[in-house]
Amino acid sequence: MVQVELKGIHTVKIRKNGRIFVYYYAWRGGPRLEGVPGTAGFMASYNEAIESRHAVDDTKLQSVINHYKKTEFPKLSDSTRRVWSPWLDRISAHFGQMRTATFNHHEKIRPSIRRWRNQYAETPRTADLGMQVLSRILSHAVDPLGKIASNPCEGIKHLYTSSRAEIVWTDDDIAQIKAIASDEVCFAVDLAAHTGLRVGDLVRLSWSHVGEDAIIITTGKSKHRREAVVPLYDDLRSLLSRIPKRSPVILTNSRKKPWTSDGLASSFWTAKVEANMQERDLHFHDLRGTAATKFYIAGLSIRVIAEIMGWEEEYVEKIIKRYVARGAATREAIRQINDARQRRAGEAKKNEG
Repeated sequence: MVQVELKGIHTVKIRKNGRIFVYYYAWRGGPRLEGVPGTAGFMASYNEAIESRHAVDDTKLQSVINHYKKTEFPKLSDSTRRVWSPWLDRISAHFGQMRTATFNHHEKIRPSIRRWRNQYAETPRTADLGMQVLSRILSHAVDPLGKIASNPCEGIKHLYTSSRAEIVWTDDDIAQIKAIASDEVCFAVDLAAHTGLRVGDLVRLSWSHVGEDAIIITTGKSKHRREAVVPLYDDLRSLLSRIPKRSPVILTNSRKKPWTSDGLASSFWTAKVEANMQERDLHFHDLRGTAATKFYIAGLSIRVIAEIMGWEEEYVEKIIKRYVARGAATREAIRQINDARQRRAGEAKKNEG
C-alpha cells in the first residue's frame, strides 16, 4: 500500500491502565481523526478536516462575495465579467474579512468605503466602477441573502459627474426587459414610467395615496416637506387597475411583501442581465424621463410636468424635444412618404387609362 505523508498531523499518546492509546488530530488543536493512518477512513477524515479549515467564515463578507460569484456573476456577459473580476478581487482583499454585520452600521462603514474608493480618485470613472461592483455585492447581501438590512453604498455620490439629461427608457426598451421580468418587477417598471416617482417613494406608495383625481405623496428627497401630485390620466388608471391589491402598499415582491429599495434594485438588475441589457446605460432612475414624455403626450404642459417632477422647465423641454418631437417628426416623414407613393400610384393608374 502506498503511504502518503500528511503534513501537520498532531499525534497524542495517552497511557491508560498500562496500555498506550494513540490519537491523531488534523493539526494541533484541530479535530480528531477517525481510524488509523493508511486507511481510507483516516484519509477521508483528514480531507474533511482540511476542507472545513479552509471554509469561509459565514459571518464574513467573503461568504457573500463567494455566493455572488456562484449565483449571479455567471449570468453577466463575458465583457462585464472581465471588467468586474479584478474589482471582486480588490473588494475581497480589502473588505472580505470584515464581518458582514458591520455593513449594517452605515455611519461607521461609509467612511471606510469612501476611503477605499478615494484610492482610485485620480480616475473618477474607475473609482465609480469599483463602487458599482461593491454596491452590487452589498445589494446581494440585502437580497436574496438577508444578511444586512440596507446597502450602505446608497447615497454615496459618484466622483465622475455627467448629465443624464435626455436619457429615458423608450417603449422598446421597456418591452425588452418586461419580456423576461417577473410580474412584480414589471409593475414596478410601469409604475415608475407612469408616475415619475423616485424608487424610495415608489416602494412606500400605498393605495391610500391614490385619490379620485391624483396620486398625492410626500417625497423622501424633500424630507417629506413637498408633495408630488401625479394626475390620474387614463393610462395610469389602467395600470393601477391591473396591479393586484395584496397589501396596503401598492408594489409587492413575489412573496407578496412590500419591496425594499435594495430588493427592487437587485431584482431589477437581475432582469436587466437576463434581458441582455446590462451593457446599456439605462438606470431605473431614468424611468422618470419616460414618465415626463408620457405626461406630455397625455396633454400636460411643460410647466406642470416640471412641477410634478421637481425639474427645471428647460430640462423637461430637452427630453420632450429629443423623444416626443423626434417621434412626431418620424411619423410625419412616414406620412409624407406614404402620401407620395399613393400619388405616384394614382398618376400611373391615370396614365394607363
